Amino acid sequence: MARAILVIKHTPIEGPGSLGDFFQDTCGNLQIIDLSLGQTLPDDPGSIEAVISLGGPMNVYETEEFPFLKDEDAFLKKALSEGVPILGICLGAQLLAKATGARITKAPQKEIGWRQVSLTKEGKADPLFAGLPSRLSVFQWHEDAFEIPPGGALLAESTPCRNQAFRYGRNAYGLQFHVEVTPKMLESWVRVYSAGDISGETDAGEILKKQASLIYLNFSEIIKSFSKAQAN
Repeated sequence: MARAILVIKHTPIEGPGSLGDFFQDTCGNLQIIDLSLGQTLPDDPGSIEAVISLGGPMNVYETEEFPFLKDEDAFLKKALSEGVPILGICLGAQLLAKATGARITKAPQKEIGWRQVSLTKEGKADPLFAGLPSRLSVFQWHEDAFEIPPGGALLAESTPCRNQAFRYGRNAYGLQFHVEVTPKMLESWVRVYSAGDISGETDAGEILKKQASLIYLNFSEIIKSFSKAQAN
């Protein structure tokens, strides 16, 4: 049986959304764990096809309140050392950046709602964003921001929070924005997190159908490339 793609949750309310649907349909071997429920990470990340780390309301430095953040930090460092493909989203991107030695700080401005991000020169040439326009409409919900890791590449940027996507090595990616979000997820986030009106005007359905699915497809190709390299 093919190795599983591991999806890491940090709270029950923030699941894989459309990303989970895509990989469940295409690979059929998705392992979802929720660290907030006491579920544990595998001992050996080399047994995993890829790692997808999702968002959450906590901050990467709140390790006393959320001890599982320490466990994930160690796990991501092991996965990086073994070259396992990684996709971090929002908190997951900040955890990935931290694991690569980058600083996590308060963002210049808390971002909640639909925003525009622009691909950098490196982003336009990166396989994760192949086939996508140079400007993307994305959904944001964060108050912290990551710096670009030493040796990493800035792939997408915006204002006021410049760093929106990065690559570390050949197959580890962090996205500050949420590509996985669905209308149903948004409703629950607004309700549970007591947010007001979601700012920005955009067609969420088109984003979910086009931009997100292309990113998923591109990441799946990156995973396949890693698997082939491992087999040779």
